[in-house]
Amino acid sequence: MCKLNDVPIGTRCIVKVINNDINIKRRFYDLGLIPNVEIEVLFKSPLGDPTAYLIKRSIIVIRKEDAKKVEVELI
Repeated sequence: MCKLNDVPIGTRCIVKVINNDINIKRRFYDLGLIPNVEIEVLFKSPLGDPTAYLIKRSIIVIRKEDAKKVEVELI
């Protein structure tokens, strides 16, 4: 397992664990970022932060600081 911010562009992964911080967890759940959902890393901004992810046919952008709070398993 690795952190979401460490996954290379073009790679797909499965969410395994989200940090127990209730504010982060609630925000991620609202975006569809829940355990066992598949994510694809689409692209990073020119400065490397934030990064765009494809989750359930929706593109969301997450800051590196927040992506560090999600553990994933590569597919």
